[in-house]
Amino acid sequence: MVNKIALEAKSIFKSFYDPVKIDVLKDISFNIKRGEFVSVTGKSGCGKSTLLYILSTMDSDYTGELIIDNELMSGKTEKQLALVRNERIGFVFQFHYLLNEFSVLKNVMLPGFKLNKFSEELLENNAYDLLKKLGIEKLAKKMAYQISGGEKQRVAIARAMINDPLILMCDEPTGNLDSKNTEIVFDIFNELVNTFNKALLIVTHDQNFAKNTHRTIVMEDGRILK
Repeated sequence: MVNKIALEAKSIFKSFYDPVKIDVLKDISFNIKRGEFVSVTGKSGCGKSTLLYILSTMDSDYTGELIIDNELMSGKTEKQLALVRNERIGFVFQFHYLLNEFSVLKNVMLPGFKLNKFSEELLENNAYDLLKKLGIEKLAKKMAYQISGGEKQRVAIARAMINDPLILMCDEPTGNLDSKNTEIVFDIFNELVNTFNKALLIVTHDQNFAKNTHRTIVMEDGRILK
């Protein structure tokens, strides 16, 4: 179903104690559907990265409800949350975090090894197919340190897609890229949304990038302004 809700946040609050109580997120509620490309913007310190950490299930110390693929995340063990992350969420960061000692193809396959659902042969075929879709299959056998920054980010996107996640979460994915590579990455994200019906949530400072997404969530002082 095209408009099925992939992720929903309901009245999420998050506080730190250092040593006094500081409210970092205040009553955050929104949802993202499959096939929707959503950006989150706001000044540094407004709570964007904290929110992403919670939505990605890496931080479970909050109040409110997080529902991913119709499943409530509260009360799950760390092992159960790790499985949700591996199966349903793909991650792309500002820094690609590729492992230099592995080839491009092996880097893409790594989350698949972790999930341990498919044979190595099938994983390798799937990884190659993803590289082909991203126009970088010629890099498959190269070592990660031998390719350019823009290419590395495309490899990181392929790696995020290897387990066929429901939702892709990206933290400043174009922060280190020039305008040409930013455009390439944007087009790839569009393709993932339109052709593969993925839900995309992107934290970005890049206003031009944000205004071209389907919807922009603007944060200020731990709240959603719009």
